[in-house]
Amino acid sequence: MAKRDFIIVGIGNHIIPQLTTEVMELICKIKVFSGGKRHYTLVKHLLPKKHTWIQISGRMDVVLHEYSLHKKTILIFASGDPFFYGFGNTLKAFLPEASIQSFPYFNSVQRLCHKSMTNYSELHTVSVHGRPWAPLDVALIKDEPLIGILTDGKKTPAVIAKRMIQYGFSNYRMIVGEELDGELEQITNYELEACADQEHLALNCILLVRKHPKNTSFGLPDDQFVPLPNRSKMITKLPIRHSTIHALDLRNAISFWDVGACTGSVAIEAKRHYPHLSITAFEIRSECRAIIQENKERFSTPGIEVVIADFFDLDIKNYPMPNVVFIGGHGNRLEEMILKIHALNPTVRFVTNAVKDTSSETFINTLTTLNYRIKTTNIQVDEYNKIAIHTAVNN
Repeated sequence: MAKRDFIIVGIGNHIIPQLTTEVMELICKIKVFSGGKRHYTLVKHLLPKKHTWIQISGRMDVVLHEYSLHKKTILIFASGDPFFYGFGNTLKAFLPEASIQSFPYFNSVQRLCHKSMTNYSELHTVSVHGRPWAPLDVALIKDEPLIGILTDGKKTPAVIAKRMIQYGFSNYRMIVGEELDGELEQITNYELEACADQEHLALNCILLVRKHPKNTSFGLPDDQFVPLPNRSKMITKLPIRHSTIHALDLRNAISFWDVGACTGSVAIEAKRHYPHLSITAFEIRSECRAIIQENKERFSTPGIEVVIADFFDLDIKNYPMPNVVFIGGHGNRLEEMILKIHALNPTVRFVTNAVKDTSSETFINTLTTLNYRIKTTNIQVDEYNKIAIHTAVNN
């Protein structure tokens, strides 16, 4: 057997693991094995009587220390495909110089596609197992035709179904696979409403099958936003929003701030166009929390963090550092706001929509002093005031 630092063997959930002759021969020659508690239960009877088992649980530094105590090859059992959100990726991240040989099995989402006879040529897979909602949000906003989801004990099928209903993604149905390849295997088709009240076995994964494309227009109609009470016209109008988003140039941005978000129209439109973005919307009015949340749900845009507070009272280092900032409101403290944000990130791109000449002058003068280039586009919608869209890019 050629010397290898690690051999990773992917297994399913069968009572008798389905292993190739080559893997069985390797098992006979190796003395040190590793894997999770469940893996040990499945393979223990196949291992040599005199063997060492290193359990993978908890802190990775402890596992790596155990590995370092052994000079010979370690055979690791993992679930499914070790390089599909699996331990193979973790091992490579911590030990990039290690020599690794892999014997993968089907991953759980593939097995669910096989067993439910689902064509998975257009499959987009995400994991919310110990991870944030963002990958699933992006896939849903993009209206992917087939989404596979790796779940966990908190983000269960029922919780996922409820969240999808909340944000208007009822154009999907759900296939839940429980204990795939095990004695308790169960595969169930659901409409989201039916799944929202169900409990499932801990070992499960999901397929979201799009029933029809979501009927979403290119631009979000102004009259469909929930407005501020008695101030229905206080919203960045659709043509202004699109011109503003063009000025923001969010294609390669990672984090975007909408400061003075009001009803959330700019943040929501930006999320629809660029679902990968981390978006933080700041607003001082307490009543806007419920307004922005309702608008997020109306326009199916989860994943926007809303901060209701006086921006000048915040320690902005506690939020994802922005690549781009839109200043929609500043409480007549525009220069102070620019300087506060610039101190956090001196290369940030600024955009603002100014109605008053004094706002335009303050924006241009402050950022020119900070060595920014300014570009201005003037636009007017119907009988409303002319808007100057100012873009500032650091030289």
